[in-house]
Amino acid sequence: MKKLAILGSTGSIGTSTLSICESFPDRYRPIALAAGQNLDAAFEQCTKWRPQVISIATEELAAKLRQRLKEAGISSIEVVYGTAGTVRVATLPEVDFVVSAIVGVAGLEATYAAVKAGKTIGLANKECLVAAGELIMAAAKEHNVALLPIDSEHNAVHQCMRGGETREVRRIWLTASGGPFRNTPAPAFEHITPAQALKHPTWVMGQRITIDSATLMNKGFEVIEACRLFSLPPAQVRVSVHPQSTVHSMVEFIDGSILAQISVTDMRLPILYALAYPERVDATPASGLQFDLTTLSQLDFSAPDLERFPCLRLAYEAAATGGEACIALNAADEIAVAAFLEGHISFLGIPRTIEKVLQQTSGRHPSSIREVLEADLAARACARDVISQQFSGVLR
Repeated sequence: MKKLAILGSTGSIGTSTLSICESFPDRYRPIALAAGQNLDAAFEQCTKWRPQVISIATEELAAKLRQRLKEAGISSIEVVYGTAGTVRVATLPEVDFVVSAIVGVAGLEATYAAVKAGKTIGLANKECLVAAGELIMAAAKEHNVALLPIDSEHNAVHQCMRGGETREVRRIWLTASGGPFRNTPAPAFEHITPAQALKHPTWVMGQRITIDSATLMNKGFEVIEACRLFSLPPAQVRVSVHPQSTVHSMVEFIDGSILAQISVTDMRLPILYALAYPERVDATPASGLQFDLTTLSQLDFSAPDLERFPCLRLAYEAAATGGEACIALNAADEIAVAAFLEGHISFLGIPRTIEKVLQQTSGRHPSSIREVLEADLAARACARDVISQQFSGVLR
């Protein structure tokens, strides 16, 4: 039985992980949860799963949760809060496996602490490797920790890489749906609205990641993440637009062979793969995870247009520079996406803002998580200044 800590237990990856625990109760048990600000969901998870420890965002929410648990007659759960609480969840001695699914850099310190504590990590937080990949990968090597990707694309690459040695890989191919605007004429991009950009053709996701998919920045982050996870330079990580989203990624080997991973578009599958690795668990037909090959009538692949989607180009440039460039890429994108959703800048204002911030960012390589977080804050401030000066927007 693997004992799990789930960072981001009330989000989509967290709830999918709990669904896996429910389907395989003899294999996986959640004993530590980090639940963010969703008090009601945190309480429900406590009553159902009875973890040893749960962390919530603030001291005030922690007090409310303790009171609700007391009224429910539950006194065995330790309630903690804030960053220190999340670190406590991630490093609980009894935990075997940590699912890192907190969105953004908020989960960075806890994930790094879990690596240093020698925990196996199921990584669904791409910002950790984008912003602090150099530090995290070095710590993972030092402490002999396995980082198992949960993002569907990197999970697919991980599966395909089992077909050969790293030295035998010519390149890896990350597939992208292309988002809602893959066929939109370039002149129309200036007039794209938030409502249009939030209509993803394949996946149901949070607002930021949906906008990032529309700009292809999400794919850019995945390029950086792939470089870290698989020790490859940016030139060996390619992107292919694949509207069907059936082939999740591919690995091309030096003999010309290409291995592709095909499965349903359900995040429970990569989560289960990571939890079970190096085994594979039998997913019955009732699970809904089996793929019907008769539905494979057409598979299309094409190169992304870097002129229409400059965010992907900026990500490749940041990947080549590394260090603070990757931190700034992520931070500026988060601020710019928020500004777009609030109507302060246009859709193309997102890459324009990011490019301006990158131009003002040094190529330094932080030597600690504290320096990463400082660079993150500086890049966010720079992005707000760029938006204020260039677009006359006022951010809330």
